[in-house]
Amino acid sequence: MDVNRMSFRRSSHTRVSRASTSGISKFLKQSRRKQSARIRKCICLPSNYALVEFPVVWSELRANQQLCDGIIRCPGDQVFPVHRAILSAVSPYFKALFINSLKGGKTETTEVVISSVPGEIFSLILDYAYTGTCNINADNVEQLLPLADQFEVLGIVQLCCQFLLQELRPENCLGIFKFARHYFCRDLEKQGRKYIRHHFKQILQESAEFKDLHYDELEAILRDDELNVKNEEIVFDAVKTWVETRVEKRRVYLPRLLKCIRYGLMSHKYFINNIVNWKLVEEDEACQQILLPVNAYLTEQDAKQNGGEIDLKNPLARPRIPYEILFAIGGWSAGSPTSFVETYDTRADRWFVSVNTDVTPRTYHGLCALNNLIYMIGGFDGNEHFSTVRCFDPVTKEWRERACMYHARCYVSVCTHGGKIYALGGYNGRTRMSSGERYEPQRNQWEMIPPMHRQRSDASAAALHDKIYIVGGFNGQEVLDSAEVFDVETNQWTNIHSMISPRSGVSLVAFRDSLYALGGFSGVARLSSGERYTPNHSDQWHEISEMFSPRSNFATVILDDMIFVIGGYNGSSTIAYVECYDADYNEWYDASPMNLSRSALSACVIAGLANAREYSYLGKARDLGQGQATSKNQEKSDQPDEDSAETNIIISAQENEQIDVSESVH
Repeated sequence: MDVNRMSFRRSSHTRVSRASTSGISKFLKQSRRKQSARIRKCICLPSNYALVEFPVVWSELRANQQLCDGIIRCPGDQVFPVHRAILSAVSPYFKALFINSLKGGKTETTEVVISSVPGEIFSLILDYAYTGTCNINADNVEQLLPLADQFEVLGIVQLCCQFLLQELRPENCLGIFKFARHYFCRDLEKQGRKYIRHHFKQILQESAEFKDLHYDELEAILRDDELNVKNEEIVFDAVKTWVETRVEKRRVYLPRLLKCIRYGLMSHKYFINNIVNWKLVEEDEACQQILLPVNAYLTEQDAKQNGGEIDLKNPLARPRIPYEILFAIGGWSAGSPTSFVETYDTRADRWFVSVNTDVTPRTYHGLCALNNLIYMIGGFDGNEHFSTVRCFDPVTKEWRERACMYHARCYVSVCTHGGKIYALGGYNGRTRMSSGERYEPQRNQWEMIPPMHRQRSDASAAALHDKIYIVGGFNGQEVLDSAEVFDVETNQWTNIHSMISPRSGVSLVAFRDSLYALGGFSGVARLSSGERYTPNHSDQWHEISEMFSPRSNFATVILDDMIFVIGGYNGSSTIAYVECYDADYNEWYDASPMNLSRSALSACVIAGLANAREYSYLGKARDLGQGQATSKNQEKSDQPDEDSAETNIIISAQENEQIDVSESVH
C-alpha cells in the first residue's frame, strides 16, 4: 500500500483462507457471525497502549531453531519452524489449529499450511509473536492488518492502527478511513473521520481520493455540523469538483448535494454568480426548485438596513461547530479587575459568557494554550502582584494550581515554544524586570533563563522559527521601541532592529513567517498602527494597514488564518470592539464585539476540543431561548476608567513610580 495515496481493495478481506480444513473454516465463520452480533468495544487504539516486552530467549530459540515443535508452510515452499505454545499465546486462531479443539479431541496438529499468505508477511507475524513488535511500513500495512485481524493477533492490529493514525495526511486520509471502516477498526475510523472534518479544505485541494468518494460518503461529510470550513463557498467548491469529475454519471446527485450547503452564511452575490448561474443548475429543474427559497432568503437579507444580523435560527444559516475556540479571560472593566471568561464562536460570529469558571479576578496576566490546557500566569488583582499559575481544562472545566514562578510578574509577556511556557519581564510591585523564566508542564517546574538586555513591562512576546522575540514595553522611564530575540539553542539574547514606533501595551503575534507588532501606547497617544517583521527576508520593520480603532492593552490571537485583536483601551475608555486582519489582502474587518468592555485581558485559542459543541452557538442556543444567541456590547463609557490618566505615563512614572497608570499600578 502506498500510504501517500491509500488504495482500497474490498477483495483483500477474503483473499486468505481462514483454515486448512473446511470444518475449521466453517466453525470460525459461524463464530465470527455470532461475535458480530454483539457490540464490542474497539481496542484498536487503546488509551493505555504500550509495547509488549517478551523474553529475549524466545527470539534466541527461534533464531537457532531450537525446541521447535511445529511448522507453518506458506506459498513458494517457505517453511517456518515455530514453537506452538508461543504462537498460540498471541493468536487464539493458531491455538485452535494446533490443539485441534474443533475436531473432538483428535491428535494435536504440528504442521499447518497457509496457502495464500506471502512468507514475508507471515514472517512479520512471527516477529511479533517472539518479540512483541514488528516492522510495519507503508508497503506492508495494507496486507498485514487484515491478516492480523484474521489470525486474531490483536497486538499487530493495534500496531497497524497506530501506524496508520500517525500517517494520516490530507492526501491519504480518505483511503485510511475507508480501510479502517471495512475492517471494523472503529477507533481508527473515528479518528479518521475527525481528521477529515478538520482538514477538509486541504483534502479538497490535495487528495486525489476525494474525486473517488461515493455519493453517500460525500453527503455525510458535507452535512456534518463539525465540518471545519471557514465559509460555505468551500462546501460548494467540493460539490462542484466532485460532480464535474464524472458529470453524466453524477449530475443526478446534484439536487441532494446542494441541500448540504448552508446558503445563509454566504453572500447573495456569490450565490447568484457561482451557484445559480452554474450550467448544471440552469439545466436541472429540481436544482432550481431547491434554490428558489434560498434566493428569497438572501434577497430579504440584502434588503435589511446595514445588512442586519444573520438570523441563525433559520436552517439555511445554521452555523457549523468551530474547530477552534477562542477564550478571553480577565482584564479591567468599570474600574476593577474582572474574572469574566468569554468564548467566541467564529462560525456564528458570537461571544458567550462562561459561568462557574472559578476564576480569581485578574488583569495584566499572561495566557497561553498548551496541550489543550489554558495557563493563566502572573497578573494583578488591584492589590497583589501574582507569581501564581493556574491551569484550566476546557473539557472538565476545572481550574488547578500549578507551580509558582520565581518572581511575581504582572504586565508579563508570555509565549510557548517547544512544549514549554516562557514568562518574560513584567513588574513585581517594585521594579520593572529584565529576567525571564520557563515552565515545563510535565515536571511542573520553572527554571530561570538568561535576562534580557532591557527591563520590560507591558511588552509582548511571540515564538517564531525556534526563537523567542519580545518587543516594546516600558522600563519605568520611557516607552520602548527596541526589540530582542532569544535563541533557545545558544541560550542567548540578541538585539534586533527597533520598531518604527515605540509601543507599550503592544501585542506581538507570530503569523506564518512574520511577526506583527500591533497597537499600543507611544507615550503620547494610543496607536491604531501596526508593523511587520520578517526575519528571513529583512531586518527592518514595515508598516501595515491601520486598525479601525486605536488600542493598547488588548488581546491578540490567530483564528481562522487571520489575526484577531480583542478589546483594550482606546484612550478614553475600555472597549469591547473586535476586528480581524487578513494578511493576504492587508485589510482589517469587523467582528462581533465582546459582551463586556475590558482592557488588560488575555486570550488564547484551543483547536480540536472534544466538547467544542458546548462552546458553540449550536450548544448555547437552547439555553439562550429559541436559539437567539446574540451578543450585545455593554460598554460603560460613562464610568471612570482605570487607564484614563495614562497620557501622563512618562511624567507620572518619573515623579512617582507607584502611580504608573499605564500599567494600572495604583
